[in-house]
Amino acid sequence: MATAETLRDLAISVLDEHKALDIKSIDVRKQTDITDYLIIASGTSDRHLRALADAVMARMREEGVKPIGKEGLTVGDWALVDLGDVVVHVMRPEVRDFYQLERLWGDLPQMRGQNEGR
Repeated sequence: MATAETLRDLAISVLDEHKALDIKSIDVRKQTDITDYLIIASGTSDRHLRALADAVMARMREEGVKPIGKEGLTVGDWALVDLGDVVVHVMRPEVRDFYQLERLWGDLPQMRGQNEGR
């Protein structure tokens, strides 16, 4: 069974490989029992968002991890992939700016993705 940190790192790697923008990981273990990490990234279009979410799910299946759920793949502005210990949000930049999930979780530890500032 993969650890939460392994899932987090793998998801970030996949997002980076597929050109996600502004990848952030937030450690929410002290705030909730629902998940350990939130990963938030931006995509450039509805197709890009779907491709990012699909790539994360495909890679996880290769690793033997079945996503618990997925949402928003047909909407185009925001997609969510629930991996249990890690929840991945991919959003268009304007939607991400509107919801400001990073601010919602306040002063929790954040780690930056490999392509910060892309």
